[in-house]
Amino acid sequence: MSYAGDVKKELTMLEVHPEHAKAELAALIRMNGTMNIIDKQLQLNVQTENAAIARRIYSLIKETFDVHAELSVRRKMKLKKNNIYICRVRSDAKYILNELGILDGMLHLGSISPEYTENKQKMKSYLRGAFLAGGSVNSPGTSRYHLEIHSIYEAHNDDICKMMQAFELNARTHERKSGGYITYVKEAEKIADFLSIIGATNSMFKFEDVRIVRDMRNSVNRLVNCETANLNKTISAASKQIDSIERIDRLQGLDSLPDKLRAVAEARLAHPEASLQELSDLIPGSDISKSGVNHRLRKINKIAEEL
Repeated sequence: MSYAGDVKKELTMLEVHPEHAKAELAALIRMNGTMNIIDKQLQLNVQTENAAIARRIYSLIKETFDVHAELSVRRKMKLKKNNIYICRVRSDAKYILNELGILDGMLHLGSISPEYTENKQKMKSYLRGAFLAGGSVNSPGTSRYHLEIHSIYEAHNDDICKMMQAFELNARTHERKSGGYITYVKEAEKIADFLSIIGATNSMFKFEDVRIVRDMRNSVNRLVNCETANLNKTISAASKQIDSIERIDRLQGLDSLPDKLRAVAEARLAHPEASLQELSDLIPGSDISKSGVNHRLRKINKIAEEL
């Protein structure tokens, strides 16, 4: 099972307060539900390919409204031949949809009911339902962090984004070329916050554990790469200095150098792998700084170039 699948499995096992169950159910039905009129009666069908989510929808409908609901399964015949689970409500569909703020009479309401947007606990439940219905999240072990919720309607997507912004999640929206809209989060810390908000505590801890190890490994790699680059730079500079010193020695002898330059040149020849700081400590009878050593070595390079 994918990481997103693990998150959804955890969410389907959460107990929810009856006052907040409506908010979660409203999101699940608004995003995964369809309405039909059969024999002059409104019928509600809520479908999903996730058996655990289907059972949760069925349980929430039964517990919240105490109405008759049916749960059935059929096989998808195209592409991935997965099972499709359908929760169906026949005679009480209009009542449920009005109670959830999805319909007003027979008029479809495009925006989320203020009942859910003006209460933080109900917002959390609505976001949980929205993630179960249309959400996905990358594994923290992948190369990029990404969490999103897909909506068919722009107004609903904007409401989802506003809810997430109420929790300072730095969410953004995007219209997909393939159809529909998404609200997404890309910052690791904000994704962890979202998982905590919707109640996926265990998944949040797993996300953080993997993220911390990954980030620490990346930091170590960057540090090693930086130190390696610095070491290569030091070796390259030392090699050039030695070439310059040997050129001067070959063409006119080191005795031709001023005493201070000759002392640095001899120290460099004797200690080709030493850093500038180490060279400053190795020059006898001298109180020269690291920058002073570097300055004298540049002078030696210039003298060699002019020969």
